[in-house]
Amino acid sequence: MNYDDRFGMTAAEWRTLRAMKTPFGIQRFLDEGVRYNKEPDGETCRSPRRVLRDRTGHCMEGALLAAAALRALGRPPLVMYLAAVRDDDHVLALYSEGGCWGAIAKSNYSGLRSREPVYRSLRELAMSYFEHYYNLKGEKTLRGYSRAIDLARFDAGGWMTAEDDVWAISDYLSLTHHYKLIGKAVQRRLRPMDARLFAAGRLGMQD
Repeated sequence: MNYDDRFGMTAAEWRTLRAMKTPFGIQRFLDEGVRYNKEPDGETCRSPRRVLRDRTGHCMEGALLAAAALRALGRPPLVMYLAAVRDDDHVLALYSEGGCWGAIAKSNYSGLRSREPVYRSLRELAMSYFEHYYNLKGEKTLRGYSRAIDLARFDAGGWMTAEDDVWAISDYLSLTHHYKLIGKAVQRRLRPMDARLFAAGRLGMQD
């Protein structure tokens, strides 16, 4: 395999991605091999190369690394954006098996990480995060989701290996169309988070 086939990654970097082997292996690497990036929101948007080197990443950075690893395993580098109110947004890496969608994600909240490939649509997948998506006031905050975005559209900018922050991807995901998950009437009927689920979501949170 030549340099171009690795999209600019070194042979060692490519081997690290390939060694993850499966979507489950990618999620395990994010959980066990990448510290959660606690820098203030908007401070960094590391490329997969930098996440591998620093072993640090927040949700966007983790999704980019996961998408790069999926590409190394012969899958398209797809991501989806989850839009929230009064809360941080979230980014997932996507893959499909047997006609169903699954997800890989980096999060400090246990309920916002991976999903098995059992969801028949992206809406189903997005809704699976609804009960686990909340702010510190206990409000359920997830409101929308994007289509599957193929990061190959950013190949000309070298998104997998960039030393500068890849803000172009972050900006594109935040500004792209987001499909509404619930209407205003439903929003008014939402109840606060169950205290046990609230606590469970924060289990193992990295300070």
